[in-house]
Amino acid sequence: MSSTSRWLTRGAALALVLAIAGCGGSNDDLAEYIDQVKARPGGRIEPLPQIKPYETFNYEAQALRSPFMPDSPKGRAAAGPRPEANRPKEYLEQFPLDTLKMVGTLQRDNNRYALLQTQDGLVHRVVPGNYVGQNDGRVVAVSDGEVQVDELVPDGIGGFYKRSAAIGLSD
Repeated sequence: MSSTSRWLTRGAALALVLAIAGCGGSNDDLAEYIDQVKARPGGRIEPLPQIKPYETFNYEAQALRSPFMPDSPKGRAAAGPRPEANRPKEYLEQFPLDTLKMVGTLQRDNNRYALLQTQDGLVHRVVPGNYVGQNDGRVVAVSDGEVQVDELVPDGIGGFYKRSAAIGLSD
């Protein structure tokens, strides 16, 4: 062993002895506290509360409509407007209406086109009858300042209702 490693070994041994000596000591104050706590008079424990017996409930409304079902899902859903299930989806139907911006109009051969821009910067032209938005929105009118759209929004109980919206010309 070299002299350097001997000094390191002796230093480590000395540090270990000092650490162990520091852990030892008197626990007199702890023992005194424990004796004080044990000498205190015991308190009175409150009795447990009386348990009330369970009261049974007889459900007698089996013949009535369930409160978790719609009033009449067949009659109400069939009466309102419905989206066309078999028509092919148009490109602008994948974007929410609030992400489309109207950037202008075109007039050609007595037809007025609205120019709608998507978030990716592409511009598309639409005419009345085209579908836009994610709620089966159908373009009903194109003017110089806006595109008017009628959407079919689910009512939550199997039917739909018609809601009017507009996409205004951006400044």
